[in-house]
Amino acid sequence: MSAEATNPATPGPVVPTAAVRRKARPRIDLRRLGRAALLGNAARGKLPDAIGHVAEAHRAHYPDADLEPLRHAWVLAESSHRGQMRKSGEPYITHPLAVTLILAELGAETTTLTASLLHDTVEDTDVTLDQVREQFGEEVRYLVDGVTKLEKVDYGAAAEPETFRKMLVATGSDVRVMSIKLADRLHNMRTLGVMRREKQERIAKVTRDVLIPLAERLGVQALKTELEDLVFAILHPEEYEHVRELIAENAARTDDPLAGIADEVRGVLREADIPAEVLIRPRHFVSVHRVSRKRGELRGADFGRLLVLVNEDADCYAVLGELHTCMTPVVSEFKDFIAVPKFNLYQSLHTAVARADGQVAEVLIRTHQMHKVAEAGVVALGNPYAPAADAPAAESADAPADGERADPTRPGWLSRLLDWQKAAPDTDTFWSTLREDLAQDREITVFRPDGGALGLPEGATCVDAAYAQYGEDAHACIGARVNGRLATLSTVLRDGDTVQLLMGQDPASEPSREWLEHAHTPAARIAIQRWLVAHPDSTGEPPAPAPSRPAPDFPVSGTAAGDVPRTASAVVADRPDATVRLAGCCTPVPPDEVTGFAVRGGVVTVHRVECAAVAHMKSTGRPEVAVSWGDSTACRVTLIAESFGRPHLLADLTEAMAQEGAEIVSATVEPPSQQRVRHTYTVELPDAAHLPALMRAMRNVPGVYDVGRAQHQ
Repeated sequence: MSAEATNPATPGPVVPTAAVRRKARPRIDLRRLGRAALLGNAARGKLPDAIGHVAEAHRAHYPDADLEPLRHAWVLAESSHRGQMRKSGEPYITHPLAVTLILAELGAETTTLTASLLHDTVEDTDVTLDQVREQFGEEVRYLVDGVTKLEKVDYGAAAEPETFRKMLVATGSDVRVMSIKLADRLHNMRTLGVMRREKQERIAKVTRDVLIPLAERLGVQALKTELEDLVFAILHPEEYEHVRELIAENAARTDDPLAGIADEVRGVLREADIPAEVLIRPRHFVSVHRVSRKRGELRGADFGRLLVLVNEDADCYAVLGELHTCMTPVVSEFKDFIAVPKFNLYQSLHTAVARADGQVAEVLIRTHQMHKVAEAGVVALGNPYAPAADAPAAESADAPADGERADPTRPGWLSRLLDWQKAAPDTDTFWSTLREDLAQDREITVFRPDGGALGLPEGATCVDAAYAQYGEDAHACIGARVNGRLATLSTVLRDGDTVQLLMGQDPASEPSREWLEHAHTPAARIAIQRWLVAHPDSTGEPPAPAPSRPAPDFPVSGTAAGDVPRTASAVVADRPDATVRLAGCCTPVPPDEVTGFAVRGGVVTVHRVECAAVAHMKSTGRPEVAVSWGDSTACRVTLIAESFGRPHLLADLTEAMAQEGAEIVSATVEPPSQQRVRHTYTVELPDAAHLPALMRAMRNVPGVYDVGRAQHQ
C-alpha cells in the first residue's frame, strides 16, 4: 500500500479477515534477510503493503489477535508522518513500519506492535501523549513515552553515562521499551550508509558499547547478532570484507560437509524413533570471524552449526544420548544450559560430533519453545501485565499506573541495575560499575540456608552476596559460611553454593575499604563507595578489637599468655620432692588425660597427652613421669578465640567471660588479617567443670566463630 494513500479522516485499510485466516505464510528469517543485505545491495522497490505483512507475521504467533489496534495505529502514524522523508529518500513511515515488522517476526504481542508503529509520533509530529492515551490506552501511552525519552538522549561519547542511566530507567519499568528501541536501532543501522563516515562510526560504537550488551542481556539474539554484523562492517571494514569473501567462497562449494553430517544425524534420530527437526544454521559474520581467529584455516563445517529441535525437554537429552552413542562426540564441547540456563533465559544443550575426515560439527539441541526464547528473549514472553486467563475480574480491570511497576519478566540482573543506578554517588562510579556488569556473560545462583536464592554474576564473592541480600545493611556483615565451612568475605562463590552470611549486631558497623577489592557487583561497589564518600574521615576499616599487645583492661602477667609457668597444687607427681608445673603450651585442666616430664631444676611439667610437645620429648628419649589430678578443682587455662573484626568486640567478649566467673590473667590480640582477628586469653577458673560453659559463652558473642584450647605446635 502506498504511504501517501491513507487519509486519517477516512477509514484506514482493513485487513481482510478471510485473508488472515488463510494458511500462514512462511516465517520471515530475520537472520537471512540481514545476511542478504550484507552480502549484496538489494534494490529498493516501492513501499509494499507492509501493514499486511505485519498482520500476517503477528497472526503467525497469535492466531486470534485483534488487529484493530494495529489498523488504527497505522492510520494515525501514516497521516502524522505524511510528508516527512528519511535521509535515504524514503517516506518516513517506512521506518516505524519496518521496526514493527521486525518485532512482529520476533513474536511481540499486539500492544508492543501498536506502540512501535507510534514510537516516533510524539517526538516528530503534533501527536501528544494524551491523544495516544485517549485512542490506545495507558499501556501504549506508557511504551511510547518510554521510547520517546530514549530518543531524546544524546548518544555522544561524553553523554554515555547519562545515556545508560536513562535507558535503564526506561527499560526497567517495562522491558518492552527496550525491545522497541533495539528494533529501532537495527533498522537505522541497516540504512546507515547514507550518513557521513564519522557519524556512522559514532553510532556504531555506541551500538557496540550500549545496545548490543543490553540485547544480549535481554536474550534477543536475533537482533543482537545482526547488530554485531552491522557494527563489524562499519568499524572493521577490512576484516569484514575478508570474512565476506570466506562466506561467499564456502557458499560456492559443491560439497557441503555440514549437510552430510545433518543427514547422518537425521538418520540416527530416525532409527531411535525420536521426532526431531534438524536444521543447518549458518554462522553470522562476527561468529565466523571469531572461529577463524580461534582455529586458523576454516573448514566447511566451521561455517555453521546444526540445530536440532524437539518437542519435550526429555527429548533433548535423548537426542544427546543417541548422538554420543552413534557418532564420535567431542566431549570438551558439551555444555548443559537447560539444567543451568544463562542469565538471559537462554536454554539449550551444546555438543559437537566429529566425522572420520576430521570435520567437526557443533550441535545445538533445544525444544521449539526454547528456540523461540533463544531467538527473541523477553520479546517472546508476551505482555508481562496481561492477566492470566483465570485471574479475577477485578484484577483484569486494573490498568498499570504511570510510574514504577514490577515486571514479572524482568531479568534479575536488570532489577539489580535499577536498584544501584539510583544510589550511585556520581556519574563516573555509575559508568565504571555498569561497564563491568555488562561485561559479565554468565550468572550463577547461590542459595541461602532458608531456601532462598541469589542470582549473582560469575566471579562474585561473599561481599557481593551480602549486599545482594541485605543492601546497605551489609555494612554489618562480619563473615560467612560457604557450604557449612567458615569463609572470608573475599571467597569467590561457585554456582550452587550455599551461603550463610554472619551479621554483627552493632548499628554503627562500617564497611572495610578492603572490601572494594573483592566487590564485583554494582550493588556492592556502589554501597561501599557511597559510605566512604559520606564518611571521609573514616579509614573504612573496622577498628581492631584490641591492640596487638597485652590489653590494659585487666591484670597482665610479665610473660606471654602461651608461656605462663604455673605451680599446680592440684596435680600429684610420682616424684614426691619434685615441683610440678602445668605446661603453658597446652594448659591442661581436670579432667584432661595428662602426663609429665622431668626438666631442669627438679621440675616436672604436666602436659595433655595429645600435646605436640609430648611426642617431641618422647622422640628425644626424655623419660615420662606419672602424674594425676589431686582434689583441687581450680584451674588456669589458655583459650584461643577466632573472630571477625567489629567494633566493641573485645568489650563484649570479656564481659561474657566475666559473667562465667573467669578471671583474666593475660590477653593478647593479633593484628587483623582479612577481617579475621585472633585473641589469646589465659584465665583462672574456680572450677574446671565451668570450662565448657565458658567456651560456649565466648562462642555466642556475635563475631566469634571458634573458641579452642591453646595447643602449642
